[in-house]
Amino acid sequence: MFVDSFNFHNLGPDDLRWSITVDILVPLGLAGPILFFLLSKLRELAIAHELLRRHAATDTLTDLLNRGAFTREVEEALADARFAEDGMRGTLLVVDADNFKAINDTYGHEQGDAALRLIASSIRAVLRSADLVGRIGGEEFAVYLPGTTLLIAEAVAERLRQAVYAAAFAPEGKPHQLTVSVGGAVYDRHLPFAELFRLADQQLYAAKQNGRNCIAVTSIAHYETLPAAAA
Repeated sequence: MFVDSFNFHNLGPDDLRWSITVDILVPLGLAGPILFFLLSKLRELAIAHELLRRHAATDTLTDLLNRGAFTREVEEALADARFAEDGMRGTLLVVDADNFKAINDTYGHEQGDAALRLIASSIRAVLRSADLVGRIGGEEFAVYLPGTTLLIAEAVAERLRQAVYAAAFAPEGKPHQLTVSVGGAVYDRHLPFAELFRLADQQLYAAKQNGRNCIAVTSIAHYETLPAAAA
């Protein structure tokens, strides 16, 4: 018999219990599993999206940020720093493995990849959680140190250099000394990423010219006019 559940005053006790079961308890019983299923699917989609985002931003060899992701994150940090309580201050370091071609030529690209992974882990080991590090190409890495002075930047660059120098690398059981040169630029006013990178790269070139396995860090505060790009 059809039960008009919206006219409760016409229902007897048995019909009323049946109406409550059909109209309230059954939907509630079905809603739980359906809601759980939908939430599970949403969680799976969110996890898949995050994995894709990380994969797109990660250098697969070293597990560091790739060049595009590093550049974007530093540009965002530079924009946010305008409103930071400690003011506009930070450092960009550019790190290059010395004589890296000799590793590939002597031991092969597989050992070259192992050296890059070791350098990457050595760099990451001396950084803070707030710092950014990426592999920006070949044997070149970059590090962003927010809120740092020239003194702190030089100390971090030197610790980084020493960490790589102390790393044990022995391809085919033959010890091979790894070294890096580090160039850096410290800023205390807004500077576009491209300009900051250019200054840090100039300092890297100076470190290479000074014999490699050393650091060269400058501050834009030392310049009334920033040095021009090399011709």
